[in-house]
Amino acid sequence: MQENEMSKTIYYSDELNDEFSGFEPKNFFIPDDYKYIHKNVFYRLQSWIVYRLVMTPIAFFHSRFSLHQIFVNRKILKPYRKQGYFIYGNHTQQLGGAYTPNLLCFPKRVYIIVNPDNLAVKGLKTILQMSGALPLPSSLGGMKNFMYAIEKRNVQGHVICIYPEAHIWPFCTKIRPFKATSFRYPGKLGCPVFAFTDCYKKRKVGKTPRIVTYVDGPFFPDPSLNATEQATKLRNQVYEAMRDRAEAESTYSVINYIKREEANS
Repeated sequence: MQENEMSKTIYYSDELNDEFSGFEPKNFFIPDDYKYIHKNVFYRLQSWIVYRLVMTPIAFFHSRFSLHQIFVNRKILKPYRKQGYFIYGNHTQQLGGAYTPNLLCFPKRVYIIVNPDNLAVKGLKTILQMSGALPLPSSLGGMKNFMYAIEKRNVQGHVICIYPEAHIWPFCTKIRPFKATSFRYPGKLGCPVFAFTDCYKKRKVGKTPRIVTYVDGPFFPDPSLNATEQATKLRNQVYEAMRDRAEAESTYSVINYIKREEANS
């Protein structure tokens, strides 16, 4: 893999839990009765305006001129444009993580499952809610409410986006291991699943790499398996698709991630 001569090195200890977004954890609490679904017509109108007329144009310009992003194999999503499905991607961009699903699945609306701390940013909570953020519940008591929201959005034909790596590692060119927990959602609903992988390539001009986002799938829950086995199989299919894409297509590195124990040895 080609490296930028000015590339930096980041040392990590735990692939599952280390976070390099630069934001400190806030431990923001999501109550059990958190309102995921708003029925008020004025709120829904405002939400449509924020999502379609504000966030989507911003996402387009950020993707085109900041990330220099292109999408490959989006055509596999077209047969499912009239139904709900799940997409899983690698988490290597802060703003891009919010914008990429919007553009990838356009014109379908996308709801992104997020860490509650995303709503802790003053002045952005309502904007994020209207933009499609679905914060994870802070207690088991809120899970029923959370699952109802996922099922409702799925029935409405929308897309649910999940970043199974959970933590942001900017410009990371490898796929980190992740758990199968979030793959229970499509298993329960019997929904198709797609993987999208942000890969990094050198541009002819400039030091910032181009992002090429590849889409793979669909993968389907296996009805012959129990819930745990279904989730594990889906997780493995998505992980392998993302890993293979990253290994084959990420050809330019601006940040090297090295495990501390390997560096010490």
